Amino acid sequence: MITAKPFLKWAGGKRQLIDVLDRNLPKKIIRSGEIGLYVEPFIGGGAFLFHLLSHYKVKKSIINDINPDLMITYVVIQKYPEELIKMLEAKEKKYLQLNEDKRKEYYYKQRDVFNKLKLDFNEHIPELWTKKASLLILLNKLCFNGLFRQNNKGEFNVPMGRYKNPKILDRENILNASKLLYKTEIHCTSYLNINPSKTENSLIYLDPPYRPLSQTSAFTKYSKEGFDDEDQKKLAEYFKQKDKEGFYLMLSNSDTGDGFFEILYAGYNMKKVKNRRYINSKADKRGEIQELLVQNY
Repeated sequence: MITAKPFLKWAGGKRQLIDVLDRNLPKKIIRSGEIGLYVEPFIGGGAFLFHLLSHYKVKKSIINDINPDLMITYVVIQKYPEELIKMLEAKEKKYLQLNEDKRKEYYYKQRDVFNKLKLDFNEHIPELWTKKASLLILLNKLCFNGLFRQNNKGEFNVPMGRYKNPKILDRENILNASKLLYKTEIHCTSYLNINPSKTENSLIYLDPPYRPLSQTSAFTKYSKEGFDDEDQKKLAEYFKQKDKEGFYLMLSNSDTGDGFFEILYAGYNMKKVKNRRYINSKADKRGEIQELLVQNY
């Protein structure tokens, strides 16, 4: 059996929630072990995707995110894993040979190169896409807390973290991820444009940028566009439309405690589940949190 895990650290990633999500799959899918179509319009780090591809028979999958740098990296891992491995191997070797001051200089130079390399998702240039993907993985492995954050100009602006011996290249995982992704459609657009045709055992999992628990805890800058309450309301309409079309639907979000989601998803199955937060600038803010899981079954 081929197994893979996310190739990036990702704020809001679902690694710690995998068992809960698995237990809450539709019973028909659990019994059969088969998914006719899996759709994830906010793919992020892809923890649940890789879990399903590793442990279920998924006939077809569609993934999407509005962040072009992220989706370019998925395409590169799917189509050009060997080329990506060569680039990461060279970067890792060079970085580990440097002293502390030179490592810092190298990180910020690579961040500048990454930000200057503006690529359109629709303009497929394999060499440049692979270079961009290698830079994203490098920065993700070396930056503070493994964050992916952009400013209003769309520039990656996370400072360097402190790691003695970071593992920049995970050769086996990249190769396994590539094998698992071979039947996956990869898109970079608004989730509103993801409108697949339903087949038997079709599941859509929605994991949008979470509604912040407080104004100071807001972190929705996975892309320069952000995601506010009006966006959450539009997403609820999308959920309801896909429900009418006959899809199985599961959605994750924060438990804000103010009834916002209870009103948006009234009439649907809603559960409170526990997760652990590992990415936060303040150590005392990391730890167990409560989230909401919404299902139409």
